[in-house]
Amino acid sequence: MPDLSEEKRMPTPCPECGSHRVRLSEVHNPTDKVFCSSCNTLRGEYSDLEKELLEKPRSEAEELLEAAANSKKRSE
Repeated sequence: MPDLSEEKRMPTPCPECGSHRVRLSEVHNPTDKVFCSSCNTLRGEYSDLEKELLEKPRSEAEELLEAAANSKKRSE
């Protein structure tokens, strides 16, 4: 059975381990749970984290990191 999850880089770190990587369902249902890729801490629902990606103020360097990391995963 194929893995139906993907990873994204978030602007805010995990409160438990500090990682910016999260694991989420490829389906992107608003109520899907999103977990830290490193320590498996629940980071919230997909709709909340998608909103964070759109609204959270970030430095130019952080935006470039997220764009590169997130686009790389989409093209694989």
